[in-house]
Amino acid sequence: MDSDIFLLSISGHDKPGLTSSLTAVLAEYGANILDIGQANIHDTLSLGILFQIKSGKKSAAVLKDILFKSYELGIKAKFKPIPLDEYENWVNLQGKDRYIVTLLGEKLTAEQISRVTQVISEKNLNIDAIKRLTGRVSLIKEDDYPRSSIQLSIRGAIKDKSEFTEKFMAISSELNLDIAFQEDNIFRRNRRLVCFDMDSTLIQTEVIDELAELAGVGEQVKAITESAMQGEIDFQESFKQRMLLLKGLSEDVLEEVAINLPITKGARRLIDTLKSYGFKTAILSGGFTYFGKYLQKELGIDYVYANELEIKDGVLTGGYLGEIVDGNKKAEYLKEIAHKEGIHINQTIAVGDGANDLPMLNLAGLGIAFHAKPKVKDNAQSSISSIGLDGVLYLLGYHDRHIDLMD
Repeated sequence: MDSDIFLLSISGHDKPGLTSSLTAVLAEYGANILDIGQANIHDTLSLGILFQIKSGKKSAAVLKDILFKSYELGIKAKFKPIPLDEYENWVNLQGKDRYIVTLLGEKLTAEQISRVTQVISEKNLNIDAIKRLTGRVSLIKEDDYPRSSIQLSIRGAIKDKSEFTEKFMAISSELNLDIAFQEDNIFRRNRRLVCFDMDSTLIQTEVIDELAELAGVGEQVKAITESAMQGEIDFQESFKQRMLLLKGLSEDVLEEVAINLPITKGARRLIDTLKSYGFKTAILSGGFTYFGKYLQKELGIDYVYANELEIKDGVLTGGYLGEIVDGNKKAEYLKEIAHKEGIHINQTIAVGDGANDLPMLNLAGLGIAFHAKPKVKDNAQSSISSIGLDGVLYLLGYHDRHIDLMD
């Protein structure tokens, strides 16, 4: 049969029953719905319906009745005829690659969004949808933890992904904005395991530096730690050097340090939400099992792999037990846990801040550099530097209502 295709665009004050009333009119004329989408911003409705209807009297009558119904409802209606070849071209686009771009920051500005979307436009990519992931912001009440996030669903072919991400990184650095770029595939929607570095990621301190202060060798150990995190010296060698400096420290101080560990902002919210949705979690740390076990109990972590302090006669010997957990070992443990849980490696997430985290960040399906050193940010898939650890949830596509539902 001959048919016409129309795009119906509705705008106006939102109220219950609008969609039902309009589609009821279309139903009277036997219209086929080809696409439909709706969004609400500040109680203002934006509704689009792409429909097909038999040409002739029905086509003219349905437009008239929709306009009349819209007048009754106090909303505005516009029609646009869509040529068949234009519709078919649009249909053919659905086979294109899809990506997700997530923007994170304490607040989002027009300049930030403009610059990001300009990059997308320059690459001839289409933005299919924009979704706000964080709750609405009060302009009167000050928020003690400001955060804003939106998610862009984009579609099209990208020849050089590295060039694409480099432009995002430049914008991120210039405008204090986190920009995560991911393929929108089955693995992204089915992450199952999150592995965390401990020191300066899950907690806001380097435990070995804390112990060194108590042993009176703080400056020496901090200098070695910083050099290792920057990737300037081998982690295993730096670990051995620092351990020797702790020789003779009483084990009594370990508990004192553990109970005062500064847990990173957003960590509890993140892990509680992950647990509620069935994720497995792990600490993979170049630090010490004593503190990893404490956090495991405190936060409800499933797995802990770290270094074991050697203690004799109540004091640290300056040695360790077993293999050193360095960057490569972290990556091995990530694979081991994923295999044990029956999880594909692309369903895993790794979060860390130091150079020794790069092997697991690059192995995981999603590697996130968290408030990381420049070398780590430059070599990781994604980064979070503007908000707390719960920013990971927005990279997974969760909205605040999904998160707060679990509180």
